[in-house]
Amino acid sequence: MTDWLNITGRTVVVTGGSSGIGKAITEELLELGVKVANFDLTNNELSHKNLFFQEVDVTSRAQVEAAVAATVDHFGTIDAVVNNAGINIPRLLIDPKDPHGQYELDDTTFEKITMINQKGLYLVSQAVGRILVEKKKGVIINMASEAGLEGSEGQSAYAATKAAVYSYTRSWAKELGKYNVRVVGVAPGIMEATGLRTLAYEEALGYTRGKTVDEIRAGYSSTSTTPLGRSGHLREVADLVAYYISDRSSYITGITSNVAGGKTRG
Repeated sequence: MTDWLNITGRTVVVTGGSSGIGKAITEELLELGVKVANFDLTNNELSHKNLFFQEVDVTSRAQVEAAVAATVDHFGTIDAVVNNAGINIPRLLIDPKDPHGQYELDDTTFEKITMINQKGLYLVSQAVGRILVEKKKGVIINMASEAGLEGSEGQSAYAATKAAVYSYTRSWAKELGKYNVRVVGVAPGIMEATGLRTLAYEEALGYTRGKTVDEIRAGYSSTSTTPLGRSGHLREVADLVAYYISDRSSYITGITSNVAGGKTRG
């Protein structure tokens, strides 16, 4: 691949880089000659001289800070971070058919989603951000979702955490701009299968929306609200991330860009 972005040799932390969008980002960055530190709970089958895996619970300050220090020891520095790690557990606010049941939002589920999607984002951004501020150069890339703006039936807790990502992105861009550190967001729409759509997830989402698993699966390929008429490719999200890491996006900060084929609710 021609490195028109000129990011060969840079060091990037990718959280949740072992599967789904995170894996696609990791693969593309490695192809572009980037040194990647993958912070995840599970390793993947990727093997590359420029790949450094760290088993990290992003909700643990001690683990995050240790992994950041290990990355600096291994690669010498960090130039950017992609906050991709996240979780989605469909739940209803109130389930009249089964109050306090399996698919009604409870404290444990709420706290798990919030801890990973918000606290993890903050801890990793802070730990890496200290390095970027000292260097007076770098970029923090936050993975959002269109659900953060539109809301999502049966996924209110997830959508709320993604709405927070938009605000963190804008606020941190205002705070860190004086140090030449950029903060941007990426919001994927309906994407091709990632392997993360488990049966348990589909059953939960189907229940919260009064649909069968087959109907939920059929919705993945529905393009009625997507002007480009197809689902997105994971590589298309990775392409934008690579661009944001590069100096070609050096005057872009404080925004979140949709990768959604023009999808709209109307």
